[in-house]
Amino acid sequence: MKKVVLPLLMLSLTCVSMRAQETEESTGTGANDFKKSSIELGFGFAKAANPMTSGYHMKTTNLFDANLGFRYMFSTKFGLKLTGFYDKFKEDLGPEFETSAYGGTLEGVVNLGRIMQFETWTKSFNVLGHVGGGVTMLKNDDYDLDDDVLGTIVFGLTAQYKIGNFGAVQADFSMLNNFGQQRTWDGAEYDAMGKQGFDSSLYHATLGLAIYLGQKGQPHADWYVDEKPDAIEEAESRIEELETMMNDTDKDGVPDYLDAEPNSVAGVKVDSKGRSIDTNNNGIPDEMESYVEQKTTEMKQAMNADMASLINGGYVNVYFDFNKEQPNAQSVGGINFLIKYLKENTSASADVIGYADEIGDTEYNRGLSQRRAENVKKILVDAGIDAGRLNIVGNGEDTSVNKESQYARQTVRRVTFILK
Repeated sequence: MKKVVLPLLMLSLTCVSMRAQETEESTGTGANDFKKSSIELGFGFAKAANPMTSGYHMKTTNLFDANLGFRYMFSTKFGLKLTGFYDKFKEDLGPEFETSAYGGTLEGVVNLGRIMQFETWTKSFNVLGHVGGGVTMLKNDDYDLDDDVLGTIVFGLTAQYKIGNFGAVQADFSMLNNFGQQRTWDGAEYDAMGKQGFDSSLYHATLGLAIYLGQKGQPHADWYVDEKPDAIEEAESRIEELETMMNDTDKDGVPDYLDAEPNSVAGVKVDSKGRSIDTNNNGIPDEMESYVEQKTTEMKQAMNADMASLINGGYVNVYFDFNKEQPNAQSVGGINFLIKYLKENTSASADVIGYADEIGDTEYNRGLSQRRAENVKKILVDAGIDAGRLNIVGNGEDTSVNKESQYARQTVRRVTFILK
């Protein structure tokens, strides 16, 4: 059986990886702009802890362990991997023996680095977790042992160091527990003494490579981080600062940044600095009341002017994946930005302008840009904006970027706005 299982496993891994590579190269950017597949090679140590025949002993640094795997990530956080392995065990300070173990596992993979946001402090180090099951087969010539099939449960951790978009160095530690084991690791009959066969342990410690498959230049899911454009983040940060400045915690009519008493009792009159005054000496000077009202109005006008300049300047956009008519998930902020402005400025209206990239037929792209604009308009109307305030414009292809760059094309698959 050993002459058939390992060659078939290796052939399966090769065919699956080649097919995945062909699919990714033919589909291009797709819904997720990152590589998903990898071939993984590892070499290192294998240590079988138990069961062992009394008097037999195995080296802790037992070289040799080799493994070959194929991994596919469904997202930046979760995936599956198929792995084949081969181990050879020899004696240490005891009776001589030589046992081979080989098999395969199917495991779920969790990208702990993305879940724990490693990208906030490192761009080169990552950790994957994996758990699953499979089969292990044993061979020992001394005991005429060949293809004793065991069920296997495996879990482990993989530390990664990025060496480029093409791959990463990996250090993996895995623990394999077999059930139904009827032989010791040295090959003798195993007296379980009432146990159910789950006390078998095998450890792998390997160093190797992950070779990423897919379009050249794209990052792999292990390292991909979806970030907002800097201009949008800067605009949102500025709006948040303005909104914070206008907060009035104690509801006394004076913004917190001007309020000398931010915890005034509700209903008590205050002066222009938010300081409580004696009601028996009733009356805030008209000049002070007028000053506060004037400054508040000027600040709101300045904030509206800033928001309008951001919208008309092209910093507020709704983005689309390739050949898609509905906005992608990263565009929620841009839509909410416009909704907020139009609700606060009821006399304002806007052109909703759709664009497409240069890939495909020009007339089709013109229609696609029109449909994108119409879908964004529907979202705005559903959010409470009067349809009469929104004018649809399908501008077709945006030729302002290099059509050969998939990253540049992402920036022109959009709907933008012009306030009127």
